[in-house]
This record gives sequence, structure tokens and C-alpha cells, in this order.
Amino acid sequence: VLKLFKLLHRTRQEVFKNDTRALEAARQKINEEFRSKQDETSEEKIDELLKIASDVEVILRTSVVQAVHTDSDKI
Repeated sequence: VLKLFKLLHRTRQEVFKNDTRALEAARQKINEEFRSKQDETSEEKIDELLKIASDVEVILRTSVVQAVHTDSDKI
């Protein structure tokens, strides 16, 4: 669980590099989700939650695009 938690935070830092608002929002969401599930004891439910977190990490890494304005009409 801790390994996946750290991986999500590392992915967040890479994906949202130089975007302080997105970095903070993602940090809060990751922490909030893990904190809300910390008392879960069902092994089946924990496995399901870990799968969801792993899927989220893959989606962040492969689907999120950060754009930068280089000119008034170019991104």
C-alpha cells in the first residue's frame, strides 16, 4: 500500500511539474482517498482499492497532457 501511495505521488510530481495548483490538488486528493480507506480490513476490498489506485497511476502517466503557451496563439 505504501509503495503504491509513494508511486502515485511521484507520478503526480512528474505529470503536473511546474503546475502548483494541479500538484496541490492531486496531493490533497491522493492523501484524502488513502486516509478515508485506512481502516479497511477486508482483504478483498483492499485488493480492489489497490487495483483502482494502480489504474489511476497508469491513467495519470499515459493520458494527462500538460500544455504550455509559447506564444499568444501557440501552445
